[in-house]
Amino acid sequence: MSVTITTFGVLHGDEPSASNPVRIDLTTALRNPADDPALIELTGLDARVRDHVMTTPGADVIRDQALADIEEALKEGDVDVLVYCRGGRHRSVAMGEELHDALVGRGVVVKIVHRDVEKPVVR
Repeated sequence: MSVTITTFGVLHGDEPSASNPVRIDLTTALRNPADDPALIELTGLDARVRDHVMTTPGADVIRDQALADIEEALKEGDVDVLVYCRGGRHRSVAMGEELHDALVGRGVVVKIVHRDVEKPVVR
């Protein structure tokens, strides 16, 4: 069984197609690095952004619930995980990387795609 994680921004287009999807909506959750001038041009692939997002109170709860949902969905086959925020550069990417690392650590085969990480910051 395998997991494909796709991160994206809802302001950059429609949700990617998915089978057996697990959706993680971060459009209004967690601190948004885009609100910080020192972080806005970085992405969730940068350690400072990832730390900013993942130290938001409640981030660990969202991550842990997502992992539980993914493990449950894996009982039915391969899983497409859709992690989204507004712009697809910061929160979704940081959380996607967290999920990727946790799943790989559990022996799951994981592919990750950051659809909108290189697109312009949505202001």
